[in-house]
Amino acid sequence: MIIDREGPVPPYRQIADDLRRKIEDGTIPPGRRIPSIVEMEQEYGVARDTLRKATQVLKDEGLVQTVTGMGIFVVDRAES
Repeated sequence: MIIDREGPVPPYRQIADDLRRKIEDGTIPPGRRIPSIVEMEQEYGVARDTLRKATQVLKDEGLVQTVTGMGIFVVDRAES
């Protein structure tokens, strides 16, 4: 995915939207870890703070949760 740095949507929001789409369409299924910050840094070509903001958006929406020492995982909404 190419981040549009000049567009009206901030880069962190574009990344959150991309990850949300991957979660909703099953590309990243429930219980699976999303890419690490380092992996996303390479994929999206943005700063870590931007990626942290993007993952925080998904946490606030209840789509992902952090498992200490393991990463950020997609929440299985069937279990909640």
